[in-house]
Amino acid sequence: MTGWVADLALGVRLGVSGGRSGWVRLALISLGVGLGVAMLLVAASAPAVLDARADRAAERWVNSDQVIEPGAPTLLTLPVRSMHRGEAIEGRLLQPESPDAPLPPGVDRQLAPGEVVLSPALERLLASPDGAALRGRWGEQTVGTIGPEGLTGPDELTFYLGTDRLTGETAVRISSFGGDQQPEEGVSPVMVLLALVGIVVLLLPVGIFVATAVRFGSEARDRRLAALRLVGADARTTRRVAAGETLTGAVLGLGVGALVWLLVSRVAGTLVPDSLSFYPADVRPAPALVGLVVVLVPLTTVLVTLSALRQVVVEPLGVVRRSGARRRRLWWRLLFPLAGLALLHPLVTGLDTAMGTQVSIAAGLVLLLTGVALVLPWLVEATVHRLGNGPVAWDLAVRRLQLDSGTAVRAVSGVAVSVAGLIALQGLVGAIGALTAGAAADTRTYQASVLDIFPEDQAGGDPAGTWTRALSAAPGVTDVGALTSIGAEPTGGAPEAVVESGPCAVLAQEAQVGACRDGDVFVVVPEGAVAPPAGSAWTLGDGVRWTLPDTARPVAPNQGSVSALNGGGPPRILLTPAALGGLRPDVVAVTTYATLDPAVPDALDHLRTAAAQVDPRAYASSIAQQGIASALVTMRQVLLVGTVALLVMVGASLLVNVLEQLRERRRLLAALVAVGTRRRTLSGSVLVQVAVPVVLGLGLAVLTGSVLALGLQTAVDAPLTFDRVGVGATSGVAAVVVLLTTAAGLPLLWRLTRPEGLRTE
Repeated sequence: MTGWVADLALGVRLGVSGGRSGWVRLALISLGVGLGVAMLLVAASAPAVLDARADRAAERWVNSDQVIEPGAPTLLTLPVRSMHRGEAIEGRLLQPESPDAPLPPGVDRQLAPGEVVLSPALERLLASPDGAALRGRWGEQTVGTIGPEGLTGPDELTFYLGTDRLTGETAVRISSFGGDQQPEEGVSPVMVLLALVGIVVLLLPVGIFVATAVRFGSEARDRRLAALRLVGADARTTRRVAAGETLTGAVLGLGVGALVWLLVSRVAGTLVPDSLSFYPADVRPAPALVGLVVVLVPLTTVLVTLSALRQVVVEPLGVVRRSGARRRRLWWRLLFPLAGLALLHPLVTGLDTAMGTQVSIAAGLVLLLTGVALVLPWLVEATVHRLGNGPVAWDLAVRRLQLDSGTAVRAVSGVAVSVAGLIALQGLVGAIGALTAGAAADTRTYQASVLDIFPEDQAGGDPAGTWTRALSAAPGVTDVGALTSIGAEPTGGAPEAVVESGPCAVLAQEAQVGACRDGDVFVVVPEGAVAPPAGSAWTLGDGVRWTLPDTARPVAPNQGSVSALNGGGPPRILLTPAALGGLRPDVVAVTTYATLDPAVPDALDHLRTAAAQVDPRAYASSIAQQGIASALVTMRQVLLVGTVALLVMVGASLLVNVLEQLRERRRLLAALVAVGTRRRTLSGSVLVQVAVPVVLGLGLAVLTGSVLALGLQTAVDAPLTFDRVGVGATSGVAAVVVLLTTAAGLPLLWRLTRPEGLRTE
């Protein structure tokens, strides 16, 4: 044991006292490991960030299932949802029933009707030029801002609006905010699969980059080990010394990673989408995960070093690795992706949330993507040995790859794994989007709609007319049509039916009515329903009786309409106004359709503001977006954040790797310039040395990622599709990042090729 400690201590001494060259190598290893550690610490902080957001959301949660009798202190409340330029805005209507009614977190006073408190982000938006179409949506009586304890994040767009229009039948009566939330339904296997894929895709490349950073300066290290052999050290001693030297860089890398994490944690909340924002104090890595990082990163670096030394024979008079090496074998490399495919069998046999299934899928993903990093060195070696002659820069690059392709491949393998994983993840998110998105709605006549389910509150007893007049005055609205839903009770054995009334243009939005004139009646029969016979009667409120005439025509629903999206339910009877014969039935809901002028900026937001001024409970939306699930938007935002973070780490790690390679070969490069080689030629050879492995790696990544994406699409029962645009964009951006990073290291190449670079100790 004492010998082990002494050898490790000698390695530490060599690492910190190796002169300028040793210090540079130690700095590069520390920086490379530190970038990976920072990424791991960011991932370890994610649970705390999510928990902090969830805790603040729970404090303002409203239990809509509770039944509380009127009495002090109680409050009536109702959620309000709106949008602005594609960003969701969620608020609440508050109607206190006593002076000591409960207050939501972050609000310090009761709100009178018309008074509103805003989140700081929403207040800034209203004050900015971008919020012009939003002003006045909830009145002008802003009386304060919501405190941080009442927000999930600093950029959340939310508000509380006082009102006097709520009743016990139309709102929820509560005695307090927060409390114990009811247990949620089981998590969907699809969401579990998405989380597993995301974790593996974003974290596996980190391990590859850390393992690559440990190999920095390995040639110079091996020469130092040969010197130790010359003075009497045996092979085991040299391995332990090398482990101690690497351990020094790993420990310093932990410190560098912690500093980078501190910097990132201060600004990360401003770099994510507004819906995912968080406070800097929320970024606290879980102690257990930090312990794993502190233990596993140094352990991994030592194991990588010892594994690398097994491929090198360090003798007293030199390193045998510089002689010809045998060709890499393929068969054992294929075992990893094949084993990964075998473990991914739940994608075909059926998903569930069992722990065994999750472990199998996670292990399968790790092995399959690791197979990309293992197969790539064989592919590069097999390819470069078949490349022919070309320009001088080409010949220099190809010859370098033929002699030693391992260094270049290690730098690119992490990129290939990242691209393969991102392509698979994009394919899965796209498949989920295809499942949740509805059919495209008809937007030729109307482009937006406003739904009001409280028409009884409209003055004058004419809710359709109220909405038509109010929305017609909104900037950018050129035409408006209202569809009224009528309360209909079957009479005399008539079937259940939904009765709606509106002009022909509005009915054409819901069904394929064809030729239409006032007085016509249409029947939409969803799949599985039975068409009501002529003569069927319904009571339309207050004893008003209406009978289905013989002239009623059956029609098919339009794509994107209620009947088409639901794919079932009772028949819908669509009436033109004259078909009611002057009857005034009870109106239970009003859907107002609007035609927007594309030449008017923010016409849809002006429409939303006009609708909220009539009734803040009404919901205005774009017809084209009605079939898109809001959860999918969050998925895409998370994917974008993860992709950007991963590419940033790829670029930073590659830059360190390029600098290390150039520094390691500085004497050779200086010698080539001394004998007449132009620096432009050397620059071209460096770019080619990177480009060849990148092209091969991206090709392998596209193949692997596409196969995995098809498997994931099969698992969620989605149509099998190949996203050419997404695949091309992902691989193209990765290639650009690699080439730009390599180009950023060329100034060091020009500096190293000065005549001073020929000096040696």
